[in-house]
Amino acid sequence: MKNSTRHIEIMDTTLRDGEQTSTVSFSAAEKLTIAQLLLSELKVDRIEIASARVSDGEFQAVKKITEWARLNGYIEKVEVLTFVDGELSINWMLEAGAVVMNLLTKGSLNHLTFQLKKKPHEHFDDIGKVISLAVKKGLQCNIYLEDWSNGMRNSKDYVFQYIDFLQTQPINRILLPDTLGVLTPTETYQFISELVARYPQLHFDFHAHNDYDLSVANVLEAVKAGAHGLHVTVNGMGERAGNAPLASTIAVLNDFMPEVKTSVSEKSMYKVSKLVETFSGFRISVNKPIVGENVFTQTAGIHADGDKKNNLYYNDLIPERFGRRRKYALGKTSGKANIENNLQQLGIKMSDEDLKKVTQKVIELGDRKQLVTQADLPFIISDVLDSVDSNQKVSIKNYVLTHSKDLRPSVTLHICIDGELFEEHAQGDGQYDAFVNALHKIFKQKKAEFPILADYSVHIPPGGSSDALCETTITWLYKDKEFITRGLDSDQTVAAIKATEKMLNLI
Repeated sequence: MKNSTRHIEIMDTTLRDGEQTSTVSFSAAEKLTIAQLLLSELKVDRIEIASARVSDGEFQAVKKITEWARLNGYIEKVEVLTFVDGELSINWMLEAGAVVMNLLTKGSLNHLTFQLKKKPHEHFDDIGKVISLAVKKGLQCNIYLEDWSNGMRNSKDYVFQYIDFLQTQPINRILLPDTLGVLTPTETYQFISELVARYPQLHFDFHAHNDYDLSVANVLEAVKAGAHGLHVTVNGMGERAGNAPLASTIAVLNDFMPEVKTSVSEKSMYKVSKLVETFSGFRISVNKPIVGENVFTQTAGIHADGDKKNNLYYNDLIPERFGRRRKYALGKTSGKANIENNLQQLGIKMSDEDLKKVTQKVIELGDRKQLVTQADLPFIISDVLDSVDSNQKVSIKNYVLTHSKDLRPSVTLHICIDGELFEEHAQGDGQYDAFVNALHKIFKQKKAEFPILADYSVHIPPGGSSDALCETTITWLYKDKEFITRGLDSDQTVAAIKATEKMLNLI
């Protein structure tokens, strides 16, 4: 086994066990789309798509999938969870067009005694009858040993007795679930090693749950111990803390177990992950390995600098493996290297002096907990390069903007012009109009001409959120000349005020 590469079967159960995630329910069309992507693009070996006899909607979904799978040569890769219920599950499957059943049985003496209230031989007899009937009707059988992990802990003799019986039956696989997610990696390795050594002719799948956040570690140990297949879900969906996540499982196997291989396409994992996230409404944590939004984002400036110097902060999880791209976050921990990497991706080059100004601006925005994105950078550059000297003749010291229902917006403005302080209050049709009206009053006192506002526009970077930066661009007419000033802030009115302050200094 160690001298040759062995294939590990990957069975995705997003559409069955994953759908047991609280509040998640896929429509028949969504199930069909996900099934098609899992088999044809992601290239998992098998998919478990439903539980028999759940609902008419589930029946219709299974029928759509099996019709497509039969036409495209995937029908033996589509599996349905069934129950020890005589002919009921079998007939349901036959009507739905499925040919592979995963029969749910008791893998611990505790479950058998207290849930079914039966003796082992009675349960085995019932199982044997279902398997026999299924085979006669042309179905293939895999067997789930529910609560197998506790069975190995507390009633190992029962588990061995049961598998002794199963090896006499016409089945394809024995499925070993850690139903309650209680196994440690050491136990996983020990228990599966025992079964593989005792039953070398049987095929064992391991089905991990993530209650202690050990599912991926347990998957790794299961494969080391000789497991032939693994059950996973997209985004780790599933009951309680979920199942072993597909993306992490595949990455771990590819990077730490070169002696095994899977058929799964790494480049398709992120695409399928996002689709399942959309269909399910089950949001992925931004720091979830492989598929989370932030996992290929460097935040600290020192890391970005290291990436430029022989990839000092790279590991084997290169984003391009998964159809993704490395990003460099912009905020208060950004250094010049972070900014430079983002500018390089945008195709922008700047002098060291201008780069320092842009970096300082990004840090200032980050200190205000401002979300800064790569799409904001052109706006920030425009604002920084458009700034007047720090030795300003006009400085807006303070202002209070008000907006109330059925009352006109108003502003109280405190401004310094050539060392002279002014305070005015005015109303207007909007907050910015009130601000300009207050300025008009001040300019009237100074007997000075106030420019005419010729055009006013607001731009938000693509994909901007509610706290995104916005750039306000104002065109002014003054003494027969036209000029433009810009202001940048997450608040549109404040951005306009900043653009106006620049104008006041220019005139």
